[in-house]
Amino acid sequence: MNRRQFFRRTAGTCLLFNPAGMRSLSNIFALDNKPNLSRTEARFYKKLPDREIECRLCPRLCRLGDKERGYCGVRENDGGTYLTLVYGKACSMNVDPIEKKPFFHVLPGSNALSIATAGCNVNCKFCQNWEISQVRAEQVDAFDLPPSAVVNNALKYQCPVIAYTYSEPVVFYEYMVDTAEEARRRGVRNVVVSGGHINAEPLQELVGTVDAIKIDLKGFSQDFYTQYVRGELKPVLEAIRIIHASKAWLEIVYLVIPSLNDGEATIRAMSRWIKTEVGPDVPLHFSRFFPMYLLKNLPETPLSTLERAYETARSEGLRYVYIGNVPGHKAESTPCPRCGKTVVKRMGYLIESMDVQDGCCRFCRTPIPGIWA
Repeated sequence: MNRRQFFRRTAGTCLLFNPAGMRSLSNIFALDNKPNLSRTEARFYKKLPDREIECRLCPRLCRLGDKERGYCGVRENDGGTYLTLVYGKACSMNVDPIEKKPFFHVLPGSNALSIATAGCNVNCKFCQNWEISQVRAEQVDAFDLPPSAVVNNALKYQCPVIAYTYSEPVVFYEYMVDTAEEARRRGVRNVVVSGGHINAEPLQELVGTVDAIKIDLKGFSQDFYTQYVRGELKPVLEAIRIIHASKAWLEIVYLVIPSLNDGEATIRAMSRWIKTEVGPDVPLHFSRFFPMYLLKNLPETPLSTLERAYETARSEGLRYVYIGNVPGHKAESTPCPRCGKTVVKRMGYLIESMDVQDGCCRFCRTPIPGIWA
């Protein structure tokens, strides 16, 4: 994606600083500037004999010798001490509508200060932000943005929320947690957009620090994760359970990819699992796929496929099901599950009407789960 295409895709979004994302791969490996890397000790790793370490942050459990890096490319063994190379080294900072994440049950109409560093612990063939997620830390133009500066910018731009997003926040875990703690002290909320490829121990700490987590459930079979994500499904499902059991708000997004994960049996099995394991009130977003990265040979998702998935999930008892990347569709809005009236009417990222009062439907006073105030 070139710079012009990026600005066209993000029309209506305030772009504050995003130097890395628009660089082509031919240029990404030819940066003249000295890499801007941190040397902060990472967390969740085990020291082993002969200066080896084992990373305990995500299910990969990378075992690394001296000077070796984990799969994510942004954590390095330095003589038996594991370092994060991206602490306070952001490569993107934008102001986005929170609906773009998407969060539909978290402060509708709010702006979120969105930050990211380089790196990811999976390799989705359909990644939207591959130019920052699928590279090493020195292959982007990173700028200094310590936790206090992130919060200062959120307050400066009147953002009640900070979103950790774009790449995979798990790989900049220490930076995210420290920023979230600083933000909470200063009255700013925190939301995370993640693939959920994280171990239970760090996740248990994270859910006590942030307000909401959106999990990208990329498919509902291990075969799909093996072929198109290069990750594991089981820990993602466990992450969903852990988040739901905590005080953090949970939403789930499912990118519907034609011929790969759009089968009715798959959608039905996933919907049943969600209802059984985390309940009918967790919002489920079916998002339209557009050809991207290594899956440019497939068409965009037909609207009929998205609507079929929507009806399947609703028929399985899920109360808050949405269709994404189709601006103006009626399934962008939130209905009251009791009286059926629209309590949040959306048009793309815009809120046209808001009828949730004190966490309840304004018309019949039925509680609408989420973070509303």
